[in-house]
Amino acid sequence: MIVTMKKITLLLNSKYRDRSLQKLRQLGVLHIKNIKAPEAEDIHLLEKQLDHLYAIDSLYGNLEGIEEESLPHDEIEAKIGEIISQRHEKDSLSRILDEKQEIHQWFDRWGNVSLESLKTLEDAGLYVRFYVADKKTFKNIESENTVHVSRIDQNSYYFAHFSRSKDERLELREEPIPQVEIADLDDEISEIKSKLSTIDEKIASYAKYRTSFNQFQDELKKRLILNRIKYGMGEEGEIIYLQGFCPEDQVESVKKEADIQGWGYVVEEPDDLKEVPTLTRNPRWVKIINPLFQFMGTLPGYDEMDVSSIFLAFFSVFYALIIGDAGYGLIFLIGTFLVSRKVKGSKDFINLMYLLSFTTIIWGMISGTWFGSQKIAELPFLKMFIIEPVYSFGANSQDVMMQISFIIGVVHLSMAHLMVAFKKMNSLTALGDIGWILILWSVFFVANDLILGKELPGITIPLLVAGILLVLIFANFQRNVLKGILSTIGNLPLDVISAFSDVVSYIRLFAVGLATVIVSSSFNSMAIGSGIDSILSGIMAAIILFLGHALNITLCAMSVLVHGVRLNLLEFSGHVGVQWTGTPYDPFKE
Repeated sequence: MIVTMKKITLLLNSKYRDRSLQKLRQLGVLHIKNIKAPEAEDIHLLEKQLDHLYAIDSLYGNLEGIEEESLPHDEIEAKIGEIISQRHEKDSLSRILDEKQEIHQWFDRWGNVSLESLKTLEDAGLYVRFYVADKKTFKNIESENTVHVSRIDQNSYYFAHFSRSKDERLELREEPIPQVEIADLDDEISEIKSKLSTIDEKIASYAKYRTSFNQFQDELKKRLILNRIKYGMGEEGEIIYLQGFCPEDQVESVKKEADIQGWGYVVEEPDDLKEVPTLTRNPRWVKIINPLFQFMGTLPGYDEMDVSSIFLAFFSVFYALIIGDAGYGLIFLIGTFLVSRKVKGSKDFINLMYLLSFTTIIWGMISGTWFGSQKIAELPFLKMFIIEPVYSFGANSQDVMMQISFIIGVVHLSMAHLMVAFKKMNSLTALGDIGWILILWSVFFVANDLILGKELPGITIPLLVAGILLVLIFANFQRNVLKGILSTIGNLPLDVISAFSDVVSYIRLFAVGLATVIVSSSFNSMAIGSGIDSILSGIMAAIILFLGHALNITLCAMSVLVHGVRLNLLEFSGHVGVQWTGTPYDPFKE
């Protein structure tokens, strides 16, 4: 559930600004909203220092096996300055090196031409110019001029043209010789590379202070947050004030501290729900979905609904249907167990993977899918778990699975509107969402008729008509009923069509699950379809099976993100009205 927030305004004495902010940080419950844009030299300096530390972290972040040393706090900034200075020098030398190497490419194309030799020839009245031409053009020039081919690159001819006239030029792209001797250029490049190597060694020598740099970075982050709050406060003479949001159950702790410190305070309901941060608190079994939300970067807005429990329940089903293979589920289960023995801290992701692995195994058992092999599925012990209508290798299972997909879809979307109706239970507009539930079930029957050829039940039209009437009258219910109907009727036809497409879109659960079985079966046939009659064929079969199923598992994981997550984040969320626009609750704390 989304925790109720209160808006709190604190009034402080400017003389005790720093001490008050320290006490507020220790309290650690107020998500602060700046009164004005924080601007100060301190902030710019801290941001610059942090940029330097981020750059240093990118240098040393992935290094392993380094014996680290502690760096005295008063020496850290000096060391950071040295590293940044070295990086700047390296960047400058790298640019110069690129320029030199680009010049060197001229000599790579034309050979070790001496600038001094060309000047000697010019003194003797012989002028040399360098050109590039295609084969046809070159043949015409060669017959009329004195030329020397230096290099032929596919259809391009690199050649020198000799003449007695200083002003004579060919109507071609000329490549003038760089004003440097090749030997001198080589020496310069070698010297720059040597300097770069020395700089790299010096930068690497500071890697042993990585922990000290990281600790200093954390300290600067805290100072930056403090300064942004400090300079973002409002001021009226000697009174300064700030505003923030606090969980309702923590308001008393703020009041108590305010009374102790002599702060003035105002506690009120938020006036703009869009700026209120979102804090969710759910039972432990629901919290296991949080790692997926964090990975996707999704959070419901404060004025939206927390759909974590529904998301988790249906995502588990989607995951099982998309993966669809008990053998793969068993691999996930074993992998999760091995990882869990090494993971410290929060176990939410581990528990989520346990749940998804078990649901996949259960579905794979009842659908008879074990590594896409029918022979494994029909082993006596495993065959007893198969439910024939959904058996992956059954003759009529495809139609059944498509209908199951539609049923899951219409139930999923109906629950979305039930949640909205429950939220609006004190308003007649809740009947509009009941109308949408009736429309969803009517289009479900239509989908069965159009796609599966099942006869429309007689209740279809009454459901559709009743649903449309409820939506027309109550979706935007007003005292002037006609006005409410007119505000709804314009978009209603497209919304009904959209509802139909949303229900049908759940067929992807069947399609992707079927693809998983087909791909795994195909690799099985490739590996052992013609039998194994030698050690070499056995080794080849093992390689094909391993690579084939590894590829299939990878594709399954991608499908879960593309399809399983989509059905929750788009189709379901669209019907429940969740746009995932939330800002995380981030209190000012130590």
